[in-house]
Amino acid sequence: MKVSSAPSVLTKPEFWLRAKRELVRTDPVMAKIIRAYPRISLQRRGDPFFTLARSIVGQQISVKAAQSIWNRVAALAPEMQPAQIIALRARTRRLKAAGLSDRKVEYIVDLAKHFANGTIHPHRWGEMSDEEVIEELIQVRGIGRWTAEMFLMFNLLRPDVFPVADLGLQKAVHLHYYNDVKIPLDKLRAHGEAWRPWRTVATWYLWRSLDPVPVEY
Repeated sequence: MKVSSAPSVLTKPEFWLRAKRELVRTDPVMAKIIRAYPRISLQRRGDPFFTLARSIVGQQISVKAAQSIWNRVAALAPEMQPAQIIALRARTRRLKAAGLSDRKVEYIVDLAKHFANGTIHPHRWGEMSDEEVIEELIQVRGIGRWTAEMFLMFNLLRPDVFPVADLGLQKAVHLHYYNDVKIPLDKLRAHGEAWRPWRTVATWYLWRSLDPVPVEY
């Protein structure tokens, strides 16, 4: 399976404008946030292996540090193919020298093996539900539900993902809807029901209300 280390042409979700209109019409708070960011949108960058490998590299570190490490890893595997990463396994020191921890080396190699041996099925994801894709992805070491949800949003461009465990989402909802008072996750889930079937879009704009610069995956 050939993949590229360079991001693909940016892809704007075809549902984006419709989702914006419906959220603006039904939620005055969301409408104000959406109107503050009129010329940007969620966009897909890179293919599945690229996106998942980059998400593993960036776990639990700053965006700046993640980009620096990713650049060094990509220099070791310029085409960012699973086979390249598997081959680098024998030279673990080079991956560690790029800035990856022992655990992240294990994770990114395990991801490459899953792609190489066909135990995950990108060609089927278009016909699978969000939960089915999540269940498949979390079989890979280092990919939990949050990472899988980010993949659904940023790579598969699924319109109704609601990552309630995301701290940024929680912070934005508390700030804009509950006078900055924390609410339990079950109440957050209930609150998000009002944004169906566009919870991905609502979440993305809530993130923008905290940080106007979108994170790249």
